[in-house]
Amino acid sequence: MLSQTVEYALRAMVCLAQAPDALTPTPALASKTKVPPNYLAKVLQVLAQAELIQGRRGVGGGYKLSRPADEISMLDVVNAIDRLSPITTCPLEIAEHGGSLCSLHRRLDEAVRMLIERFEGVSLADLISEANPSAPLCESRPTVSIRVSGSNPS
Repeated sequence: MLSQTVEYALRAMVCLAQAPDALTPTPALASKTKVPPNYLAKVLQVLAQAELIQGRRGVGGGYKLSRPADEISMLDVVNAIDRLSPITTCPLEIAEHGGSLCSLHRRLDEAVRMLIERFEGVSLADLISEANPSAPLCESRPTVSIRVSGSNPS
C-alpha cells in the first residue's frame, strides 16, 4: 500500500533520528539504509522541502532532522512523499453514487483512515526507542571486542 519511495524516506528519517545532532552525508545515509544514493538524494530533497530535515552542502555537510524526533510522526514522513487522504467522494466520479461511497471505496477509506491514525500516533523517537533486538531500518555496526592474548578479561 505504501510506495518504495515512502519506505526509503522512512528509513532515512529513522537513521537521522538515531544521530540527531550530527550531519549525515548522503553517501553514508545511503549505505546505512541500503537505498540507492542518487534516488536517496531526490528523496532527501523532498523531505527538506517538507521542512522535515535540513541540509548543508560541501565538506562536512549532510542532513539532520529539522526538529526533535518526538515531534515528527510517521504520518509526517509519509505525507511528505505520498499524501494519505481519506476517500470522501467516488474516485470514479460516478454521479449515481452521490455523497456515499460504494462498498469497495468505503473499505479502502476505512483502511486509509486506520493507517492515518496509526502513523499519526508513532513518532520517529518511538521507532528508535522501542525495545527490539533489531535496530530499526538502519544497518548498525557490530560491536567488536578485542582480546589481547595473555590478558585476563575482567
